[in-house]
Amino acid sequence: MSNFIFQDEVEEEIDDKPHKADKFWRILVIDDDESVHQVTKLVLADAEIEHRRLDIVSAFSSKQAKEIMLNDNSFCMAFVDVVMETDHAGLELVEWIRKDLKNQSIRLILRTGQAGSAPEAKVIKEFDINDYKEKTDFTANKMITTVYASIRAYRDIMTIQRSLDAFKKLIETTHDLLKIDQLKNFGSAALDHLLALMNVESSALYIARTQVDFAKKSTSSIIACTGKYVCESDSLEASDIDEQVKARIQQVFIDKSHYRDDTCFVGYYRASDNAASVLYIEFEDDNEHFKASLAELFATNVALILESLTKQKEIEKTQKELLFIVGEAVEARSKETGAHVRRVALICDILAKKAGLEDSFVEAIRLAAPLHDLGKIAIPEHILHKPGKLEGEDWEIMKSHAQIGADILEKSTVSVSRLAARLANYHHENWDGSGYPKGLKGDEIPVEARIMAVADVFDALGSRRCYKEPWPDEKIKEFLLAERDKKFEAKLVNIIVDDFDEFLQVRIDYPDYADPEH
Repeated sequence: MSNFIFQDEVEEEIDDKPHKADKFWRILVIDDDESVHQVTKLVLADAEIEHRRLDIVSAFSSKQAKEIMLNDNSFCMAFVDVVMETDHAGLELVEWIRKDLKNQSIRLILRTGQAGSAPEAKVIKEFDINDYKEKTDFTANKMITTVYASIRAYRDIMTIQRSLDAFKKLIETTHDLLKIDQLKNFGSAALDHLLALMNVESSALYIARTQVDFAKKSTSSIIACTGKYVCESDSLEASDIDEQVKARIQQVFIDKSHYRDDTCFVGYYRASDNAASVLYIEFEDDNEHFKASLAELFATNVALILESLTKQKEIEKTQKELLFIVGEAVEARSKETGAHVRRVALICDILAKKAGLEDSFVEAIRLAAPLHDLGKIAIPEHILHKPGKLEGEDWEIMKSHAQIGADILEKSTVSVSRLAARLANYHHENWDGSGYPKGLKGDEIPVEARIMAVADVFDALGSRRCYKEPWPDEKIKEFLLAERDKKFEAKLVNIIVDDFDEFLQVRIDYPDYADPEH
C-alpha cells in the first residue's frame, strides 16, 4: 500500500442526480497486490458517472483476468498492473486482450509501481493501451478523472459500434422485407426487425396507415401490432387498442409530424399524396437507448415499401375483381346469374392445394379459373339459351367456345393469362381421350385443365341450369366415381370424394344469388 500515496485534495460537489440502480459501469482491476484493490474500491465507492454506479471486479493475476474476460465482455475499462506472475505479465495480457480476444472497445489503463521495467514511451508506442499511470503519482482525483475519461471514451465507442451494427441490420432487414409480398407478414416482420434493430424493450408497437380515396374519404388501418394491445381488427377505429393510444396516432396523422415524450415515440411518414404511415413505439422501461434517427431511417424505408406493396395489392385486387366480373358477365349472358365462377375458382384452389401443387400455381389457377368459359361470348344466344341437349351444328358451334377463349387469352404475354388460355382450351378434354377440342388423353392434358374439368362439372351438377335442376349430393358423388379414369383423372376425383363436405361447403358459402333471398 506504500506505493499508493494520496495527497490531500479538496472535495468536490457530489452529483445528486438520480442514478439507475440496475445499470452499472463495470471495471476490472487486475493486480497481484490486495491493497491496490482495496484502495481502488475505496476511492471509487461513491462515484457516479452518467447517472450510473460503478461495479468493480477484482483479478489477482493475468491468468485469472483471462478467465474472467473469456466469459464476460461487459467491462468498459480495466486497470492493469505490469508486474504480476512475471515482469511483463500485464503487457502480455494487454496484447492478448487486443489480438486474441479481439476486444478493441475496453479501455486499458496500465498501472505500475516499477516504471523502470516498463518505460512509458516504449509501452505507449508498442502496446495498445489507453493510458499509463505510475502508482506513486496516481492520486485519488487523478484516478477518478481517468475513470471518467475512460468510461466516456468507451461510451462513445459503443455508440459508434451500435450505430454501425444497426446500420448493417437496417440494410439486411430492408433487404429481407423486400422479399415479403403479404401485407400482414410484412408488417409483422417489420416490427420484429425494428425490435432487433433498436435493441430496446417495448410494450407496444404499431404500424398504422391512412389513405384518402378519390371520394375524399379517409380510412385508417392497422398493418401490424405487437405488445399489450395486440388486436385482430384491421381498422384503427374499430380496434380494441387503448383509446389514448388511438388518439395519439390519429393526432399525428392530423399534425403530419412526429411526436415523442417519455413514454412513447410516434413517427409520421408520408409515402404519397393520398397516403401516410405512422409508427407507434411505447417504451417498456425508459427511452435512454432509443435512437430516433435510426428508427426514422428504418421507418421511412418501411413506409415506402409498405406503400409500394399496398399499391401492388390494390392493383391485384382490382385485377381479380375484373376477372370475376368478366367471368360472371359471360355466365349472365348464358342466363346463369349464380356465383358459379367464384365457386369454381375456390374449388380449383382447394383441389390444387390438396393435389400438392406449388403455392404460386395454386394462386395462378385461382386467378385464371373465372375465365374458363370466356369463349362463350362468341356463341349465339339462341344456342346458349336452348333447353335440353345440344346436337348437330349447334353442338359444334358450342364446342368452339374452348378454342375461342384460348385464342383471346393467348394474345396476352402475362403468365396467368397464358395459363387461363390452356385452361379454357382444354377443360373439356377427357382423361380417356374422348373430349374436345383436341382429343388429348391422360397426362397430355395440362394439369390446370384437368383440375378445372372436375371442378366445373362438380359445381355445375349441383347448380340450377336452364336445361336442368340441381342434382342431389349423393348422385353427384356417384357420377364422379363412375367417371374416374374416363372423364376425370382418378386422383382428383378421389380428393373431392374423400373431402366431399369441404367442397360442398363452397356452395353453401357462395350460394346462387338468382334466388330472390340472396
